[in-house]
Amino acid sequence: MKPRRCWQTWCGVALRALFMCLALAAAAQAVAPPAAGARCIAPAKPGGGFDLTCQLLNQLLLATGELGQPLPIVYQPGGIGALAFKSSVSQRPADGRALVAFSSGTLLNLAQGRFGPYDERSVRWLAGLGMDYGVIAVRQDAPYRTLAELLAALRAQPGRLVFGGGGSIGSQDWMKAALLARAAGVSHKEMRFVAFEGGGEALAALMGDHVQVLPGDAAEVARQMDKGAPIRVLALLAPQRLPGRWSGTPTAREQGLAIDWPILRGLYLGPGVGERDYRHWADMLGRAMRQPAAAQALAQFGLQPVALSGAALDAAVQRQMQAYRQMAQEFGVMR
Repeated sequence: MKPRRCWQTWCGVALRALFMCLALAAAAQAVAPPAAGARCIAPAKPGGGFDLTCQLLNQLLLATGELGQPLPIVYQPGGIGALAFKSSVSQRPADGRALVAFSSGTLLNLAQGRFGPYDERSVRWLAGLGMDYGVIAVRQDAPYRTLAELLAALRAQPGRLVFGGGGSIGSQDWMKAALLARAAGVSHKEMRFVAFEGGGEALAALMGDHVQVLPGDAAEVARQMDKGAPIRVLALLAPQRLPGRWSGTPTAREQGLAIDWPILRGLYLGPGVGERDYRHWADMLGRAMRQPAAAQALAQFGLQPVALSGAALDAAVQRQMQAYRQMAQEFGVMR
């Protein structure tokens, strides 16, 4: 065989082998489980509800044997979830390894148009992991021991009490404060509210006496109380008393105010994530939530059991979005 023809033959064989290796590598990557290299995105600074959701996810998957090691938590603050939402929507190629924490606060922002051109149809809602509820909390040394005493003080001097919460005007913490002010006969335009990037910062401000009232979340507050934070919870914004640690804490309804604030905590994936990756996570979380260890993990994080996925989760999201759009119109915070 002539040298030139030999060289051409060898090159052809080498190229075919290279293409075969590349094809096998691509196929292996295509069937690799999305759990490999996965992470949980917390769209705020550490210490808040999104952080709690990612920690709960790890607790569930580790306790039930679905994962051998925890998923890294990546903090992505910005716009109380807006930056993480936009990143998930615009992710190309679709990343089935990025699980993003959401709460009812995410839905409230979407309902008001605070995430730009995106709405509830822009992502794939993966799972609801637990139900949290709002609380009205003050420092342990505050002069208010009941919700009625706080309302009386707010009614007498609306500008003296400062509320602090995660998110700006229209956020769920702001909404809780606005509902409380309305119950006191005070316009939401008169109340003083200081916005923070997340619940962790708002709790720190309460501890530092920079704000006097925290319209926060039960699970976030419980974690700080477990660490010794001197916090007094005046009311739970739940339809009835919660079991466990909150069994001795009255609801707002018991104190004459028909204010409820349920908070769904869960996860979503980007819109381009394929059905295989979506089903992988949905099935894994479904198995985990059915294990006895799931109830223990939820209790540890101060959440009430709720297992939502698929069509049931989509329906729950739609119900909350409708209620939030109506509430946003009432308070004039639609964009």
